[in-house]
Amino acid sequence: MSLAAESPSPSPSSSSGSDDFAALLDAELDLASAVDSASAGDPSTSPTSSDDEEDDDEDAVADVETVEQSSAKRRKVKVQYQDRETAIRPDEDSIGSSEDAQIKICPPHPGYFGGLCFRCGKRQDEEDVPGVAFGYVHKGLRLGTTEIDRLRGSDLKNLLREKKLILILDLDHTLINSTKLHDISAAENNLGIQIAASKDDPNGSLFTLEGMQMLTKLRPFVRKFLKEASNMFEMYIYTMGDKAYAIEIAKLLDPRNVYFNSKVISNSDCTQRHQKGLDMVLGAESVAVILDDTEYVSAFLW
Repeated sequence: MSLAAESPSPSPSSSSGSDDFAALLDAELDLASAVDSASAGDPSTSPTSSDDEEDDDEDAVADVETVEQSSAKRRKVKVQYQDRETAIRPDEDSIGSSEDAQIKICPPHPGYFGGLCFRCGKRQDEEDVPGVAFGYVHKGLRLGTTEIDRLRGSDLKNLLREKKLILILDLDHTLINSTKLHDISAAENNLGIQIAASKDDPNGSLFTLEGMQMLTKLRPFVRKFLKEASNMFEMYIYTMGDKAYAIEIAKLLDPRNVYFNSKVISNSDCTQRHQKGLDMVLGAESVAVILDDTEYVSAFLW
């Protein structure tokens, strides 16, 4: 008796699973039939003639082999069915390469790195939500809204555990003052400002950025301020200056890279032209403290 032949035709979406399930039941029925046959041919219930005993012994051996084959078939089909069941119902937390697993996890895509989803590997196309580019974290990194919210939530938990807030620091007229070298007057040159700035003194307050033809002066006590603030805040630099300029100033303020790490945001990172916004900060707005000398620059999104 074949249950697979008598079973109603399954829907196309579940045909593989239904066929495997029917095969499993067929194996069970074959096993039961074989066991019944073996019981019927048991020498203890058959005539005692020698010929019959030999025939019965052969039949018993054949029946045992049938039982073993049926058992093996049942185990094989059962394992195949379990494997099929696992394949069509993957773990939600797992990251697989099969189409089913990708559909289960993506979309939405959490983000892209170099144009590829960093979860499923799918290439970004025009239909995908572009998200927000976080080039200051890593070039080519773009995160979706869901992933940004997740990262901010995770960061908030860490901050609360460490009893810290987020401090967003402007550069010019806040932590430093900078000017072009050609704007320095003759009287200032006579005072030896450029000579003092050209000295390679890490503890000094005047520095020359030769590649940019600029002179920078650190505000008084800025190093002490950053050291003490680092115990209470996770700190960002956020400036309307160029990226190269922001990185050079960050090196002066944080030569050992212990305060800011990669958290240096410049004008090229902003999502709104000439406007600073908290959308570029991977931290919760509710715990953000902003130190800036120009209110209108940040009025749009703060």
